[in-house]
Amino acid sequence: MVTGPESEPQPQSDQDPTLIAELLQPICKTPSQRQEWRQLNATEKTGYIDAVKCLHSQPSARHPYGQLSDDFPWAYRSNAHFASDAAPFLPWHRYFIHVYETALKESCGYTGHLPYWDWTLDWEDPAKSAIWDPETGFGGDGASNNMKIGSCVDSGPFSDYQILYSDLAIKPHCLSRGFGRHNESGVFEGKWFSPEVVKQISLEHNFFNFSMALKAGPYNNMSNQVGGDFLSFDAPNDPVSFLHYAQLDRLWWMWQKDHPQNSTEYNGPKNGDSNAMASLLDVLPMYGLSRDTPVSDVIDTQSGLLCYKY
Repeated sequence: MVTGPESEPQPQSDQDPTLIAELLQPICKTPSQRQEWRQLNATEKTGYIDAVKCLHSQPSARHPYGQLSDDFPWAYRSNAHFASDAAPFLPWHRYFIHVYETALKESCGYTGHLPYWDWTLDWEDPAKSAIWDPETGFGGDGASNNMKIGSCVDSGPFSDYQILYSDLAIKPHCLSRGFGRHNESGVFEGKWFSPEVVKQISLEHNFFNFSMALKAGPYNNMSNQVGGDFLSFDAPNDPVSFLHYAQLDRLWWMWQKDHPQNSTEYNGPKNGDSNAMASLLDVLPMYGLSRDTPVSDVIDTQSGLLCYKY
């Protein structure tokens, strides 16, 4: 059942049993299978990396000097106050990465599916994850120097990556990372990404509480630990961010499977600028990347608009 925050009454219109029944109908017959990065073979990894680089060679729909890949951090930054600390946090990310995957396929001929990065496998030493491999991954830390936030990535397929935006302003720069540079230890710490932490978060029965626990823990701290472009609302400047968001989406998908009675639950503040209660009919804006769509279209990964599983 769709409910509002426990302390507030739920609008009756959102309790329409017909709407909930429609959401539960399996429309998608052949869902794609999203895989963890390490499950891809060498050819599949190369195909994905090539498609990401191709997106960086396609013209921007927003700016005559930018690339199509620049439009994604622009939209993400524009959305910051809409979804941050509010109900749309998980569904907006779910739709955002779907739009990104669609762009890889339609603009760059990618034939695979969006992978995810299961950082619970790397929590003891995240800096050594295969995701950062310079040959079979996305390159690693920024160049060693005294820059506190991050510095230019100097290894891997994105070492020559030039990015257009920073905080919605045109500020061309290199892709930057700064592993653990905000920590006194200077080490990329992984305590927020452990299986035990995720297990505790997943025990939460309320959608909004679960969502905000994911945000406060793995989401925020991955940004802090990777540093560089990842540290800001321009995080999609870093191609790894999409695999990170896919992992968050996977954890929500798993939570929905583990809590079937709450699988279509959607509650909390309508958006970051409103005290109104959230509704499945609320619209998720994509800022020109794709059509805006209601939350009800993405609450299920096999809704028809979406057609995948983990």
